[in-house]
Amino acid sequence: MSNPFGVVPPSQGVTIPFRQKANNNKEQFMALFREGMGLVEETANYLDGEGRRESRALKPFVSLAYATESMRLTTRLTQVATWLLARRAELNGEEVPPGAKENTALLLPIVRTGGSKGYDELPERLRDLIEASYRLHEKIYRREAAKNLESVTAAPAAAPTTRANPVAKQVAQIAAAFTRR
Repeated sequence: MSNPFGVVPPSQGVTIPFRQKANNNKEQFMALFREGMGLVEETANYLDGEGRRESRALKPFVSLAYATESMRLTTRLTQVATWLLARRAELNGEEVPPGAKENTALLLPIVRTGGSKGYDELPERLRDLIEASYRLHEKIYRREAAKNLESVTAAPAAAPTTRANPVAKQVAQIAAAFTRR
């Protein structure tokens, strides 16, 4: 079968590590670090000040949405800060606390939901911070995905092996969940 796109399989070609150079660039990481820690500080200041005042004036169901969304936001930013601090320590050759290096929460893409009931009535500033946290998380996710892809392509080619299709296992689990009803 011919290859209409001219793509060379990794085992037959040389991988050019463009992403590795970008991911290892300390200046780029530090810009991401400053952005992330700045967002953490900005969010904390908002929630402790203006946000607290705004939340008191909300209708009860919107107040519940405020509490829910601010909790989700702080959880997401805590994970981001943990990742940033661990990577900075690693980059500086410092010892990384156990568990911080394996912070897998950021290795999973975030699925944006429509938000809680009353989300659209939340203060605009809170919604802006939530969106900024999603964008930051996505930047980190893409960075890690590129780094992981790079480590796979940079590894020496091993003898081909037959592996089970990982998607087939997940589809089977989903099917099993729906047939148990």
